[in-house]
Amino acid sequence: MKAVRIHEHGDINVLKWENRPKLEILAGNVLVDIKATSLNHLDIWVRKGIAGVPLPLTTGSDGSGIISEVGDGVPKNRLGEKVLIQPLVFCGECTYCNKGKENYCISMGIMGENCQGVNAEQIIIPESQVVQFPDRLTFEEAASFALVAQTSYQMLVNRANLESGETVLVWGASSGVGSMGIQIAKALGATVIAVAGTEEKCEKSISIGADYSLNYTDTDILNEVKSITKGTGVDVVFEHVGQATWDISMKCLARGGRLVTCGSTTGFKANLNLTHLFFKQQSILGSTMGSKTAFDGAMTLLNEGKINPVVNRIFPITEIQSAHDYLESGKQFGKVVLSYD
Repeated sequence: MKAVRIHEHGDINVLKWENRPKLEILAGNVLVDIKATSLNHLDIWVRKGIAGVPLPLTTGSDGSGIISEVGDGVPKNRLGEKVLIQPLVFCGECTYCNKGKENYCISMGIMGENCQGVNAEQIIIPESQVVQFPDRLTFEEAASFALVAQTSYQMLVNRANLESGETVLVWGASSGVGSMGIQIAKALGATVIAVAGTEEKCEKSISIGADYSLNYTDTDILNEVKSITKGTGVDVVFEHVGQATWDISMKCLARGGRLVTCGSTTGFKANLNLTHLFFKQQSILGSTMGSKTAFDGAMTLLNEGKINPVVNRIFPITEIQSAHDYLESGKQFGKVVLSYD
């Protein structure tokens, strides 16, 4: 059996499509023949070097495939199911897990970072982590869903408590999490202002549901947001860019507004005017991955046809290095996918 593995951290050359020892299926687990996986920026960070990554590591968090074998205790009727992978792992026993707040679990991990990932011809995984997806989706689309949808839902619903009729500013609209954030916000009845870096990406933002799209390369984002909202600002800022956009994000917030962030791609330092924060009764919310309720909520929207994965480009798994290079270039809108056919 082959898998994409890294034995050391570094550039794209450390990614190896190589033979891996066959795994034994245990009770409560299923064997999945992988048909497609997708990349996240996490894959790049893991490749370059994150402390605690177990090496050698099979990379990748998001995938889809067919259940071809089941372990003891798993219903035989699951054989042949087309499934996507829920990539987060939790202890299931701590106070947070028992309260349905698994993303606070001290043992929370992600496949492809803290434990072996999905970029393999076959994987063995607990039955609870494989979920059937709608027939309308291809394997490539199904592989583009879980992590970004779970993260976006956690940000907008479980953290920011987004309500119908509110206005959301979505940075990084062309990213996987950004393109999913646009759709989830629209599904909840919000007005969405998307921000991207090219006219093409702005147009695609509109095509997936954004009400307004702003090109940050030639637009005064703050003035445009104030104009769109008639001077009040937005109720929620969906932030994952970090240092480069932080000041504008805070100035775009309305009274009682909430800024929710899951990343700091451009840097982790942020200035904060405490007077504005308490006088305008605003909130700054951190959000990491998502709970089981976030995954279930996103799956409900997917099954209802209210949101859909956005696939940008498909590479053969043997071209994993080129796929990483393409993702790092920032040219994509949506997900970069790896096919196993």
